[in-house]
Formats: sequence, structure tokens, C-alpha cells
Amino acid sequence: MKRSALVLTALLLAAGAAHAQIYQWKDENGKTVISDKPPAGKVQQSKTLSADSPAPTPAAAQPPSLADRELEFRKRQQEKRENTEKQQKDADQAARKKENCERARRALQAFESGERIAIRNDSGEREFLDDAQREKEAARQRQAVKELCQ
Repeated sequence: MKRSALVLTALLLAAGAAHAQIYQWKDENGKTVISDKPPAGKVQQSKTLSADSPAPTPAAAQPPSLADRELEFRKRQQEKRENTEKQQKDADQAARKKENCERARRALQAFESGERIAIRNDSGEREFLDDAQREKEAARQRQAVKELCQ
């Protein structure tokens, strides 16, 4: 009983070694020997126990090949590049919107200030806006501020 427990323990310890083959044989005296080295000399009975060979795994569980990993890496790089470009585009658009909002507010402030405002006509001459024109332009600028400064 002790002998079989010892053999079993030795077998379990030897089975834990990675990629090690285990040999079992009976020597000249009839003793069962278990070793990681093949038997030397004359043996009555010999057999090789299977090494810790991994069981075949389904294709989905196998680690990806180098080409697959390279493809995934390039895909992640492309996504990162696209995200960076999108963030940059959004930031530029927000900056333009803020600038346009400030420009519309300054123009509205000028029209509401009561100062005389002059514009150039088609022939390049300066013309001052009367109160009706000023109010019309102020209303247009209020609408622009409302749209741009949300």
C-alpha cells in the first residue's frame, strides 16, 4: 500500500513537469520503475506515459497568430488616429463658434451703444446709419448672438 502511494506520488510530481515524458517499466527484479529518463539495460515491460501535451483547443481559443495581432494593432492605431482627428476637429469647431459668438456680441454692443456707425456703399463712400438702419442691424446681430452663443 505504501509502495503504490509512493509510486502514485512520484507519478503526480513527475507529471507536473512541463513537456516531460514519463517512462514506466519493470526492471530485472520485477520492480515497477517510473522515471523521466528512458530505461537503460534489460527490462521486462516498458511503456511511455504521455507527456503533458495540451489538448487540442478550438480555433477560437487558440492564441492569435502574428499576422492577426499585427492586424489588430494596426486597427487600434487607425481608431486612435481617427479619434484624435475627431477631437481636434471638434476643438477647432468649438473655437470658431466661440470666436464668432464674441464677434457678434461686439457688433451688437456697437449697434446698441448709440455711437455713429458708418458703412461703405457700393461706390466706396462712407455712409452713416440712421436710427432705423441701426435698429435693423441691431436686430440682425441679436439673432446672430442667439444662434452662435447657445
